[in-house]
Amino acid sequence: MPDGNLTPEPRLRQPRPKQHDAFKHLLGQLPKPYYRTARGSAYLGDALALLRLLPADSIDLVVTSPPFPLIRKKAYGNETLHRYVSWFQTFAGELHRVLRNSGSLVLELGGAWHRGTPVRSVYQFELIIELAKTFFFAQEFYYFNTAKLPTPAEWVTVRRCRLKDAVTTLWWLSKSENPRADNRRVLYPYGARMEELLRNGYNAGVRPSQHHISTKWGRRNLGAISPNILVFPNTNSTDPYFRKCRQYHLRPHPARFPSPLPRFFIRFLSRPGDVVLDPFAGSNVTGFEAEGNSRFWLAFERDPDYVRGSSLRFLDQPPAGN
Repeated sequence: MPDGNLTPEPRLRQPRPKQHDAFKHLLGQLPKPYYRTARGSAYLGDALALLRLLPADSIDLVVTSPPFPLIRKKAYGNETLHRYVSWFQTFAGELHRVLRNSGSLVLELGGAWHRGTPVRSVYQFELIIELAKTFFFAQEFYYFNTAKLPTPAEWVTVRRCRLKDAVTTLWWLSKSENPRADNRRVLYPYGARMEELLRNGYNAGVRPSQHHISTKWGRRNLGAISPNILVFPNTNSTDPYFRKCRQYHLRPHPARFPSPLPRFFIRFLSRPGDVVLDPFAGSNVTGFEAEGNSRFWLAFERDPDYVRGSSLRFLDQPPAGN
């Protein structure tokens, strides 16, 4: 399964002049950004208010990790479990409106436990059921974090009655039944066993499972097709973002995307020159990965420290606004 080492994106092209012009027109609908790069703009402000300024059918892909309804409040703010679905629904209509017909919405939603009991909430499923009344439910993905701490500690390390949460679910929703997607953009290198089969020849025929394996299975392609279980190394502790935040006395965001995660979906669900949006940008890993993969991007974040810190991902100079 993929571990972050994706094969080179086929036929990576630079955005065409018309795409540049379309993105400039899009920026004209928004206020002055907090900072800007060659391909993107970051805004300090309320996500809902900024979404309402965007034209309909202007965004190709939304990749975001909204605040989870955790029992313990984080510095970036969390909605409570009983309010979460209605809270997110205020954004859902705007996200649907701004997406192109070929566009997708990818949500990372962590699990939550009911306070004081070893019982899980079903808020994720309640939210997806509500969103599926407007969006199409394309597929779910499971991000397995091999370095996850053994939490919730009360049930995992104290009472020892549950296993640690090591998987986060990502939900892929789309505006139409046939969104832009190409799994050839997220191939990963063949494993040793597959390389051996390709060298020695594949035994075609009917398997005990009654699946018919044709000779086409032995054809060497550019790489292996990714499953929907994603395993990426936890390299956040060595992220230069931390060092730069300390250097400029800024609070780092406590819950950052591992870079390979938005990179995977940006490559899978968009093409060079497309526009990627993260309305809950935090430290703006999504924008950083979009920039590096020749996509345009928009990032919305309401915390000044997080916006200023995220600018350090792009510029080797003091934070914008200092």
